[in-house]
Amino acid sequence: MDSTKLMSLLDQLDDEMDDLEESLVPLIKTTLSETSSKLPLLDKAKLYVLVTYAIESMLFSYLRLNGVKAREHPVFVELTRVKQYFDKIKAAETPAQDRTLVPDKQAVARFIKAGLAGNDKYDLEKAEREAKERARAHIKFEEVSKGASNAATVAQPEEQPEESDSESSAESSAEAEEPALESAAPPKKKSGKHGRSSTSSSGLSENASKSKASPKADKKAAKKAKREKKKAKLQTKRNKNKPLNT
Repeated sequence: MDSTKLMSLLDQLDDEMDDLEESLVPLIKTTLSETSSKLPLLDKAKLYVLVTYAIESMLFSYLRLNGVKAREHPVFVELTRVKQYFDKIKAAETPAQDRTLVPDKQAVARFIKAGLAGNDKYDLEKAEREAKERARAHIKFEEVSKGASNAATVAQPEEQPEESDSESSAESSAEAEEPALESAAPPKKKSGKHGRSSTSSSGLSENASKSKASPKADKKAAKKAKREKKKAKLQTKRNKNKPLNT
C-alpha cells in the first residue's frame, strides 16, 4: 500500500475518533443506569441495545484486524442476537394494522355441515326438528280453513231472512194487484140460489185442491175464498133489489 494513502487514512481515523469522543461525552459523564432511568421504556431498550451493538461490533472489527475468523467467533452470534432485538423494537414502534379480513360465513357453514354429515345424532335431531315444523304448519293451515268454513256457514243464515222478506213483499204486491183487477172486471149476473151454490162449491173445490199445496199457496187460496164469498154476498143483494119478472 502506498504510504501517502496510509497517512490520509490515519488522518481520517483520527478525525472520526474525535467525533466519537464528543458523542460519547453524555454517556461517559454518568453511569448507563442513571441515563436510562430518565428515559421511557422504549427509548431505554433502544439505548441498551445500541450500546451492546457498538461494543460487539468493535470486538468483531478487532478480531478481523488480528486475522481471526470473526464469523466463527462467539461475538458473531451475539451480533446476530442484538440484530433480532433491533427487529423487535422496530415492530413495537410500528402500530398494528387493522384486520380487514372477514370470515366467509357461507364457507364456514359448508365446512360445519360437511363435518357433521356423518353424525347420526345430529341427523336425527335435524329430521325431528323439520318434522315438527311441518306438523305445526299443517295444524295452522287446518285451523285457518276451519275458521273460514265456520264464517261461511254463519253468513248463509243471515242471507235467508233477506230472501224471505223479498218473497213476502212480492206476495203482498201481487195480492194488491189482484183486487184491483177484480174490481175493474164487470160482475156476472146469476140467479140468487144458483149463483150462491155455484160460488160456494167452486170455493170449496178450490180450497180442497190448494190445501195440498205449500203454506204460501194455502194463504193465497184462503184470501181468494174470502173474496169469492164477498162477491157472492154482493151478488145476492143485487138480485134481491132487482124486480121479479112476471
